[in-house]
Amino acid sequence: MRFDTPQACRQLEAAAASGTVCAARRPETHRMRKVLGYAGIGLAALSTAAAYAQGSFPAKPVRIVVPFPAGGTADVLPRIVGEELSKRWKQPVIVENRTGANGNIAASFVYRSDPDGYTTLWSPPGPLAINQYLYKTLAFDPTRFAPITILGSEPNALSVGPSSQFSSIGDIVAYARNHPGKLSVASQGVGSTSHLTAEMLQDLAGIRMTHVPYQGAVPALADVMSGQVDLFFGSLGSSFTYFKANRLKIIALTDSKRSDRVPAIPTAAESGFSELISTTWFGVVAPPNTPQDIVRKISHDVNEILKMPEVIDRFIKQGAAPMGATPEESSRFMKAEGERWHGIIKAAAITLD
Repeated sequence: MRFDTPQACRQLEAAAASGTVCAARRPETHRMRKVLGYAGIGLAALSTAAAYAQGSFPAKPVRIVVPFPAGGTADVLPRIVGEELSKRWKQPVIVENRTGANGNIAASFVYRSDPDGYTTLWSPPGPLAINQYLYKTLAFDPTRFAPITILGSEPNALSVGPSSQFSSIGDIVAYARNHPGKLSVASQGVGSTSHLTAEMLQDLAGIRMTHVPYQGAVPALADVMSGQVDLFFGSLGSSFTYFKANRLKIIALTDSKRSDRVPAIPTAAESGFSELISTTWFGVVAPPNTPQDIVRKISHDVNEILKMPEVIDRFIKQGAAPMGATPEESSRFMKAEGERWHGIIKAAAITLD
């Protein structure tokens, strides 16, 4: 099985200060060596797990808080890893969905939870790296969370309806230049990565489209498939089922390399937009002041699970590439991602109350 995750390593490489190692995994040794070539981070830090203070953690059920509804990639990936953690820890690992406010409700809950490792947040970028630049006030400070690891990432897919006249990014850009504001672009909500990716394309191509925000990917995709809205940037995982059923056309991935899951779909780079790079990643954090021995224990165990072939296969089926990272790498990665999206938010003057 081919398993290339250059986007995962490229993101960690961009976030790493220097002399660190990419923790992306491959099932084959020669593939692993190739991944390590994308960044200067290895697995040495993770191999020192024996030095971590194991203590008695966990001695009771553990709660994983997910800020979005059940069924999506943001929910499925934590459940995959949670199943394996339960086996490893011999304790129940419960996934709890606390939705609303772009992930802020879940983030606030975890932020106020006891810093003992028994309640952690497993989340897409919103509450960890983006919302701080969108909202005037938050009930939590994302910079104070204790970073644990990065589960994985998936490219965003540019989708149109099955009867759409558009077959490439070039088609869309050419039409938009001749008909400013006429094209409509759906998103999962104001400030979501799908919205910000659309803003990125408009900035790069010098075009304007009409933004139509929805409450999540499912209703957005429904209106794209019916032709009510022209296009949508969403995670590959959310679009893939409809694509396979011929109810949706995916015309490009926002990455520099094609996906093994949809190898026939070109990348934005192949379409002449090499800077249109946008992935949805999934981070794991603990409440502020969580002891470092517990943070490292969780990080090590999750990262070991992300190397399991059966877990890799299940991630790939969701359209995601397992990553894995030390707490230090995770901190740098989230900070770099926040700074990158801050630039888009500032340029587009996006704010939320």
